[in-house]
Amino acid sequence: MTLEQVVVWLVIGAVAGWLAGLIVKGSGFGLLVDILVGVVGAFIGGWLTSLLGISPGGGWIASVVVAVAGAVVLLLVLRLLRRA
Repeated sequence: MTLEQVVVWLVIGAVAGWLAGLIVKGSGFGLLVDILVGVVGAFIGGWLTSLLGISPGGGWIASVVVAVAGAVVLLLVLRLLRRA
């Protein structure tokens, strides 16, 4: 993995985590937590799209959409677990 790929992961993770935070909570969580939520959300989103047989296509926009969807799912599940 090159440095460029790592930077792209971090940027997409930050954007996805921030957008998911806006959708679920109304604000972001801070840069480091946004990156963490976005990267974990990307894995969850990728898993869900393959499970459902959805092909979002390639490119960074599709990557951000999938990561945001996965991050929203992650945050909603965490919210449910915290209330239980």
